Amino acid sequence: MEPEALTPAALGAVPYVEGVLTAEQVAETAASIVRMQEPSGAVPWTTGEHTDVWNHVEAAMAMLVGGQVEAAERALRWVPTLQRADGSWPMKVVAGEVEDARGEVNMSAYLAVGLWHHWLVRRDAAFVRELWPAVRAGLDWVVSQQLPFGGVNWTPTDQGALLAGSSSIYQSLRAGLALAEVLDDPQVEWELAGGRLGHAVRHHRDLFLDKSTFSMDWYYPVLGGAVRGAAGLTLLESRWDDFVVPGLGARCVDTNPWVTAAETSELVMALDAVGEHQRARTLLADVQHLRHSEGRYWTGWVFGDDVVWPHEWTTYTAAAVVLAVDALGEHFGHATPGSGIMRGTSLAPHPPELALECGCPSGATVAR
Repeated sequence: MEPEALTPAALGAVPYVEGVLTAEQVAETAASIVRMQEPSGAVPWTTGEHTDVWNHVEAAMAMLVGGQVEAAERALRWVPTLQRADGSWPMKVVAGEVEDARGEVNMSAYLAVGLWHHWLVRRDAAFVRELWPAVRAGLDWVVSQQLPFGGVNWTPTDQGALLAGSSSIYQSLRAGLALAEVLDDPQVEWELAGGRLGHAVRHHRDLFLDKSTFSMDWYYPVLGGAVRGAAGLTLLESRWDDFVVPGLGARCVDTNPWVTAAETSELVMALDAVGEHQRARTLLADVQHLRHSEGRYWTGWVFGDDVVWPHEWTTYTAAAVVLAVDALGEHFGHATPGSGIMRGTSLAPHPPELALECGCPSGATVAR
């Protein structure tokens, strides 16, 4: 697809961070995502590769931030076309054909965040009403997959809850509750599920599947909003040296000498959410070595060997950078009305913290 040419007024609304990326550069990156968008509206990881709903929605959010409104709305409208009768979405789609039919909870929840972000930026009530049935069905299905301890089973056929995915679902539930309030359509079950999920992410991270080698498992409890304040700072400090490579960015996994722009940008947003704005800005500047022509971003860099790997530009990487700029633009430049989407300032209040009696280890807090 070809991106829209932005008017001076539209370009003036695009976020920037002084000394890191200009509004023109951010708009260029958003346009690079549009160029990889398929005619259906789907945004694959990279040209010819698969699409998953989570990364697709993130790409839609970034296109909207970068002034590509038509492409962003085409992307969001594509999402319900793949939804199944039970409310779930398939894990992978290639050129419109399902490649992996498993329903994945994190992907099936994330449209709520994308639609709430659209509302913050555009204030289009008709658009919210149009996509609300898909959001509601998706979150109903996700809540039905919650395990006794509060985490959410990652697929119906693969047992166990993923910490990063469940942390993202916590944000999705709060976004869904915010949408429900706008539409006067209360969803009490989501609030109860969010309370149990928040409790699990804060107090029982040991009950999730062990993916501790991945940086996402480290920072996502903060990014998703369940762990904030002093506890969030402590969590980010706990493995900082394991994952952060000064001057280059953040590793994807702690065992490999590989920094990735998407994980680095998400860590930037997690830092921003706990008030570490200057450290976040430094990290965002560090990862700009992965910026390429036309605003595209390489996925990662293998240090030591000093090579780009894999040799591809990915839409989800570009999207994470754009959203990180919007988050920090509020402090170091200019931001959109959706800049607080990861900070959580615009979401529904944190659900009351609850735990299922049968789900907590002996002696643990049951509810508070």
